[in-house]
Amino acid sequence: MTEGQVTGGLFRRSIADLVPYEPGKPVEEVQRELGLDRVVKLASNEGPFAPFPAALEAIARASRELNRYPDGGVYALRAALAERHGVAHEEVVVAGGADGVIDLLSQAALDPGDDIVCGWPSFPSYVLAAAKLGAESTKVPLRSDAYDLDGLLAAIGPRTKLVYVCHPNNPTGTGNGRAELDRFFEQVPDHVLVVLDQAYFEYIDDPDYADGIEEHFKAGRRVVVLRTFSKIYGLAGLRVGYGIAPADVVTATSKVRRAFDVTSTAQVAALASIGDDAEIARRRAANAVGREQLGAIFREHGLEPAGPALGNFLFAEVGDGREIFEQLLRQGVIVRPCGGFGAPGAIRVSVGTAEENAVFAAALGHVLSGVSS
Repeated sequence: MTEGQVTGGLFRRSIADLVPYEPGKPVEEVQRELGLDRVVKLASNEGPFAPFPAALEAIARASRELNRYPDGGVYALRAALAERHGVAHEEVVVAGGADGVIDLLSQAALDPGDDIVCGWPSFPSYVLAAAKLGAESTKVPLRSDAYDLDGLLAAIGPRTKLVYVCHPNNPTGTGNGRAELDRFFEQVPDHVLVVLDQAYFEYIDDPDYADGIEEHFKAGRRVVVLRTFSKIYGLAGLRVGYGIAPADVVTATSKVRRAFDVTSTAQVAALASIGDDAEIARRRAANAVGREQLGAIFREHGLEPAGPALGNFLFAEVGDGREIFEQLLRQGVIVRPCGGFGAPGAIRVSVGTAEENAVFAAALGHVLSGVSS
């Protein structure tokens, strides 16, 4: 046995080809390594907004009782979300981010040899969660940088259990119109559960964008609608997301979840964040302005971002995403190379503050001018 390794054959074959998630380096570490006074992080689609004041107050109160386990049933937060969306308490599942719900759904539904269908490039968690369980993934190429819903339907087979629609799609930021989504749901076979991922829902003001809870879940579709507090609510560091789902789906996820997987601070902060619609509207408007600034920066440098973009990020083909990422890093700007999403020639850039966007503009100009080595 090689030192530092255990006996061969211990690990499941289904994970042999998986690549561990590559987190970005902490800002402080990048500053230290590269000798930079300032680093701007535009890589992870966090909003530039802090948690709501009410959430910070709730966290402070909860911190005095962190010797106690959190509520394993997430009762208060589920009740508030049920009331807000007009659904039953039994139709709400809360987990460690929207990808936490994806993991629970995968564990509850997928056996080895089952299949999931998604667009590609898209959010890698769909594929990774399936692969960990020995299930297969059918990746349908995007059409004009957006999900090809007809292609998804054509890819569904007898062992397909979950079909993901990333809406808007991460990393391209594009969505599908209401009528197109309606036609898709009308044709989905009965043996399939659709997962409509609306993690960026609160950023969107497009009148042709469908609210999956109001227009599809409440219409009786076989659908789970995903939302999160990680983006516009400013709670990415606490990891709390949720799904609105049929009661039997929620029950199934409860059988595979860890007992205390949503922390006390995450629960109270999310609960305190619900209902401040005026602040959400302010942040949505600020994001729209920043997104326009970011788009103009790309175009000024001869790059056309995918669009129309609906969320808080833009995606652009740059030739070699990893190389551009490395060069921007040396200029003090962290973006996301999209190889892990299935787009190795592209980068994804989150909307920052006006100042952060300006720093990105200068860095991108520096890199594309060939000055950077």
